[in-house]
Amino acid sequence: MIMIIRKPVADYRDFRLNKINDPAFSHLKLLLGWVVYFALYFITEKLIPLENCHVIHSALDDMIPFNELFVIPYVLWYLLVAGSLLYFLLYNIDSFKKLSVFIMITQAVAMTVYILYPSRQELRPDVFPRENFFTWVISVIYAFDTPSGILPSLHVGYSLGIASVWCKEKDASLLWKIVVVALVILVCLSTMFIKQHSALDFFAALPMCLLAEIILYRDYWAEKLRPAMAKRDR
Repeated sequence: MIMIIRKPVADYRDFRLNKINDPAFSHLKLLLGWVVYFALYFITEKLIPLENCHVIHSALDDMIPFNELFVIPYVLWYLLVAGSLLYFLLYNIDSFKKLSVFIMITQAVAMTVYILYPSRQELRPDVFPRENFFTWVISVIYAFDTPSGILPSLHVGYSLGIASVWCKEKDASLLWKIVVVALVILVCLSTMFIKQHSALDFFAALPMCLLAEIILYRDYWAEKLRPAMAKRDR
């Protein structure tokens, strides 16, 4: 078992909309952020003409081969996001808040960049090198997700936020943290190997995530670094 199943910290069976401001349930208001996310997604994906977007490309992109197997971690990302939010919602409300705000910060930064500097990529293969179930899944992804609004990558941003919160979770086993980090690495790589993102989109997500990390966990890191700083000053 990854962690012992235990009683949720809040009894959501007692939740009613008129209780949304109660201390036991007020954190649920953070879920409303997803309404904003989808609205902004529609604005940036549907209302910004593709011809107005800057083409993102790097030499590293040409060195990364298309590999349809990476669609597996790419799709698992959706389960990783939903599963992590659900777990923390049930068992660690503070971590749920942290992850929700981390996502809000990355979403706000990314959407601001998408609007001020619209981006797109031209990396998708015209013809798949092979025809199989995985390339079919990728074709479905290509169909509903346009190649615009890519820099920085939110797939990467969300994933790094999830890894950050899980690695600080005291009730999670070391094995589970390793699994999460490994999956996050594969997710980040998958964005480039299935040609959904340029490598530049990955690198652009790093300072975005660093900003969120500093805002949310500056006290955590200050406490971690204090012994090393004290030893250095001796």
